[in-house]
Amino acid sequence: MARDDKPLLICDLTQSYSPNGGGGISTYLREKRNHVLARTDHRILQIVPGPEDRIVENGRSIWVEIGAEPVRGSPNYRFIMRTKKVREVLEHYRPDIIESLCPWVLPWTAINHRRKFPETTLVAGYRTDFPNAHVYRVGKEIAGERIASIARWLIMGYAEITYREFDRVYTLGEDAKSMLGTRKIDRVDVLELGVDLSQFDPSKRDPEFRQRMGLGGTDGPLLIYAGRIDNEKRADRLVEMMKRLPPELGAGLVMVGDGKLRDRLVAETAGMPVAFPGFMSNREELATALASSDIYVSAMADETFGVSIVEAQASALPVVGVASGAMPARVPPGLGLLGPVDDADTMARNVLEIWNSNHDAIGAAARNHVVNRYSWDRTFYRLFNEIYPVALAHTRQRNRGPSSGWQTRPASELLRETV
Repeated sequence: MARDDKPLLICDLTQSYSPNGGGGISTYLREKRNHVLARTDHRILQIVPGPEDRIVENGRSIWVEIGAEPVRGSPNYRFIMRTKKVREVLEHYRPDIIESLCPWVLPWTAINHRRKFPETTLVAGYRTDFPNAHVYRVGKEIAGERIASIARWLIMGYAEITYREFDRVYTLGEDAKSMLGTRKIDRVDVLELGVDLSQFDPSKRDPEFRQRMGLGGTDGPLLIYAGRIDNEKRADRLVEMMKRLPPELGAGLVMVGDGKLRDRLVAETAGMPVAFPGFMSNREELATALASSDIYVSAMADETFGVSIVEAQASALPVVGVASGAMPARVPPGLGLLGPVDDADTMARNVLEIWNSNHDAIGAAARNHVVNRYSWDRTFYRLFNEIYPVALAHTRQRNRGPSSGWQTRPASELLRETV
């Protein structure tokens, strides 16, 4: 338990939620809620964007959706701008811990709530290398290297100001922790994520999957990618890789997900053995897709952890990716091949090398690696028994006294429309 005197109310606060179950944070929210309800006596409050304001209380679980507009080009995601409504929810429930899971807007909503209620403990998950992924790499393509570098420097200043406000910060890898250290953000831990090993398992393989994807005419390696089909994930590089594979190889590619590039890539790959099944909201369906494929491919350069990579490895797939971000940590030698960022030629050669080697043995080694290292039980043991207690201690030190009790307003007042 994070604190031994009473159960806690723990709040997750994020923009990065999709009702279709896609994305690492959506998976984390689901697994964390399951852990809290099954393994602890705490309560959990999860605040996410939705089509309209909605609160569902079910025992110790409180699910709150704040009405928000869809993100242009990514209709499965929404972005909360109505921070007053978020503050109302926080003031009503008065959580002991707020865990902020994304970098934009909502961290400062949590910080401002803590300023009003200083007994609140703030924990931040630094889960996205947003100065690089959201600012530098996008800015470089639009405005060039100099402007992009200036923009990244400014956003790093924003990150420093923001995350130094938190009682504790966790990253998903040592590189991100070291980077934050250069900005004098020093209350930082590393938290590795997990995978449901019973769900993502090679036994879920379906011999009819290739046919169902419309790729029955291929008899070579079936490649698969699962994630947003957008610029941040560099999904278009996977299409470039497919163009460089020899036709006689008989390779097929399944791109699971949705995003800003999907329509363009569907048109661009007309006549090619590439399938776009969209979001797979059923996790069992995704597990079947991974287990029924041969090689997982990703061109993402700024992964901070890579849940989709670990799920693919749990499904006994070798990985072909890029030597950047967290991918080298997820794909050590012997479990796949990594090449330079944006190098479709090398990625195609690596696919050929994996396929022409003992790819089944590589996949089995990847499965064993995940079984021995990644589990949600391990993730949440560290969060609740190591990270949260240190954050709570910092709050007590900051306030020089114990936290006060909850003070709430009637629930009937909570959903009164405000903007």
